[in-house]
Amino acid sequence: MIVAAHQPSYLPWLGYLDKMAKSDLFVVMDDLQYEAQNFQNRQRVKLHSGAAWLTVPLERGAQADLICDKRIDNSGSPKQHWQRRTWMTIEMNYRRAPYFDRYAGALREVYARPWTSLVELDMTLLDLARTWLEIKVPIVRSSSLDLKGQKTDRIIDLCKKVGARAYLSGSGGSTGYLDVEQMGRSGIGVIWQHFDHPRYPQRYAERGFCSHLAFLDLLFNCGEQSRDVLFDRSHPLRAFQQEVA
Repeated sequence: MIVAAHQPSYLPWLGYLDKMAKSDLFVVMDDLQYEAQNFQNRQRVKLHSGAAWLTVPLERGAQADLICDKRIDNSGSPKQHWQRRTWMTIEMNYRRAPYFDRYAGALREVYARPWTSLVELDMTLLDLARTWLEIKVPIVRSSSLDLKGQKTDRIIDLCKKVGARAYLSGSGGSTGYLDVEQMGRSGIGVIWQHFDHPRYPQRYAERGFCSHLAFLDLLFNCGEQSRDVLFDRSHPLRAFQQEVA
């Protein structure tokens, strides 16, 4: 079994979903320390002026706060509330996208609900992405696994507790802390994710193509073709998955 893991992400980008889809089990690492200016509470969408951030405001907490501890700041006035501003930004810039109406109802409902927990909001939006893109990989939260250790030790503990023989790792920050030899000595193989960001028709074409946006951008522009756009190449891990299953 191949397991992949990542911190929760607000309106995750396509590479996040690609990694999930290439695994047999995806672990949402919700009990890591929260890092400001990361992607747990912000993501980009494409506006008429170019890519711009959508951000969920958070209550001030301690530096040691875990992601699962973070609470949303709902202190804004009704007209300036983050949920209202977010939905208005999405609607204003995507309402003329070819498939906006297909997804708008469910998304509008999310932004109409009251939220206090950042993780619960992130998980709800992730569930929408999984449903719309037909990603059936099961999810576990790391806070339910009682993981021990840091960095590589923690990943090894994760793999052993879920019964994984291989760990699918992103090729970003994890390259700096993941000890592949230590993983191998523990009987766990490491696979590095390779993701080629797809290009597809977008709104405001005169601005050029913007990559690394929220998954909504793909869905609003490509509708039922979005899964094919994202997973258009043969699965690079299929043979390996058959071998280690």
